[in-house]
Amino acid sequence: MDAFGLDGLDELVRALIADGHRVIGPRLRDNAIVLDDIAGVADLPSGWGVEVAPGRYRVHRRDDDALFGHSAGPQSWKQFVHPPRRKLWETTEDGYAAAPPDDRKLAFLGVRGCDLAALGKLGRVVGARRRPFIVAVDCTEPGGLCFCASMGTGPGVGPGYDLALTERVDDTGHWFLAEAGTEEGERMLAAVTRRPAVADEVAMALRDVTAAADRMGRAMPELDLRELLHDSRRAQHWNDVAERCLTCGNCTMVCPTCFCTSTEDVTDLTGDHAERWEHWASCFEVDFSYLHGGSVRPSAASRYRQWLSHKLGTWHDQFSESGCVGCGRCIAWCPVGIDITAETAALAAERSAGNVDV
Repeated sequence: MDAFGLDGLDELVRALIADGHRVIGPRLRDNAIVLDDIAGVADLPSGWGVEVAPGRYRVHRRDDDALFGHSAGPQSWKQFVHPPRRKLWETTEDGYAAAPPDDRKLAFLGVRGCDLAALGKLGRVVGARRRPFIVAVDCTEPGGLCFCASMGTGPGVGPGYDLALTERVDDTGHWFLAEAGTEEGERMLAAVTRRPAVADEVAMALRDVTAAADRMGRAMPELDLRELLHDSRRAQHWNDVAERCLTCGNCTMVCPTCFCTSTEDVTDLTGDHAERWEHWASCFEVDFSYLHGGSVRPSAASRYRQWLSHKLGTWHDQFSESGCVGCGRCIAWCPVGIDITAETAALAAERSAGNVDV
């Protein structure tokens, strides 16, 4: 492992840009930490953290200058590999033409373990036009809604990164422990002024990440979630959720793994030019399950059940893993604060009480 300071991180960003990458990382904007283009360390949210609770998200000043001392924000990396809206093709008087692919090289800086796992899950579903260069960051500051430890996706980053960093701000300064995961990562790390990490530094970084696992704000119940959702098809708790759920679809929009889309055809006023666009869709929309004769899921209870059952249950049947990575975004950005971990626990309690007709 290697170690470097803020200057080294700045060198890494500039090396990625010089290599033709569009570098995307966290930035403070409009009272939120969002994902946007960055040109250097000065663009990162130095000294900013976030306070989250069900239906609540606030940024605040930290006691130090950590760059990655914040939990998940309103955006995920999904938007860059699975755009919210993209043109598929167009027709003109001259014929048909497919939309040109976006072949820009991307580099993601600051990908947490939960989001790294999400990128892997999403890639298996929608594919990727080009694999981004990933600079992952071990999480040492979990938020109040994080439950990645119980989903097996964090706080330490898993496989799939090109470079993995662990940030420390202590009496010795502001520095990063770095490890390359690919040959491309080794090549970019070679452009950074660095030194070999000593054993104590590695031990301190590991201790911070291990401690973070014990400070998660939430936890998913320790049971077979696929079986629970299968057994809870007729649970009364769905009706309790429906009394609170606005079916707004916020949870699916902020979720880093939800991938459903719809298409629309548009024309100009003359009718000589037409385009087909793909855009994100949500299973909370009434028309999402529309078939001849009407919607299959007209009630809020049935639509929430569909979302949760797919995310935690039938996703296993499709992709042999869970669709949830424990980032907590769906809890923070639900207007009424519905908590996926609490709802799952309530379903488990109802089943244990023998009140579910399976």
